[in-house]
Amino acid sequence: MGLVKARMLLDSFKTVDSIKRLLENNKLWAADITAKDHGYFERLAEGQTPEYLWIGCADSRVPANQLLGLDPGEVFVHRNVANLVVHSDFNSLAVIHYAVEYLKVKHIIVCGHYGCGGVMASMDGHRYGLVDSWIRHIDDVSFRHREELERLEGEKKVNRLCELNAIEQARHVAVSPPVIDAWQRGQGLHIHSFIYDLHDGLLRPLEVIKGPQGS
Repeated sequence: MGLVKARMLLDSFKTVDSIKRLLENNKLWAADITAKDHGYFERLAEGQTPEYLWIGCADSRVPANQLLGLDPGEVFVHRNVANLVVHSDFNSLAVIHYAVEYLKVKHIIVCGHYGCGGVMASMDGHRYGLVDSWIRHIDDVSFRHREELERLEGEKKVNRLCELNAIEQARHVAVSPPVIDAWQRGQGLHIHSFIYDLHDGLLRPLEVIKGPQGS
C-alpha cells in the first residue's frame, strides 16, 4: 500500500471515530434527559412555541441555547457568517417570516460577538474567495460609521464594528416586510441587538426597537 493511500485510510478511520463519538454523545445525552424527565421528548415532539428568534453568527463558540440558558424548543435560531440580515437573502427573510407569522415570537435578537472573524475579514482588506461578497455588507456598515471608527485603533476598533454591525442588522430586521406587517396588525414584537463577549461569557444589550422606526 502506498503512503498516500495509507494516509487516506487512516483519515477515514479518524472520521468514522469522530462521527461515532458524536452518536455516542447523543445516546448519553438522550438517556440523561429521559432519566430526569420521562415525558420530555414526547412533549418536545408535539411542537414548538418559542418566545424568541435568535439571529447570530455561525461561529461555533456562540451557541444560542446555552448562552441564554434555554432548552430546545424555547428559541428559534438562524445563524450565518457575521450575523447579517440582508434584504436580498431569502433564507433569513423566510426564517423571520416563519418566526413572526406562525410561531408568534415576541422578541427577535440579533447577536454579534467580539472578535468576529467576518468583521475582521472586512477590516483587513484581504480577499478570501466566495465569502467576500457576503462580507461586503459589513463594509457598508463600516463606511456608514467611518468617522467614529477612524478615531479607534486595534481591538477597540474591531469590537466597536462588531457592536455597530449587530445594531445595523437589527435595524434591517425592523424594516423587513414580515416585521412591518406584524406591527401593522398590532402584534407585540421587540427587536434587540446584543453583543457577546467570549472572554467572560456575558451578553450585553446594545439597542431595542419596540415599533416602526419613527413611531
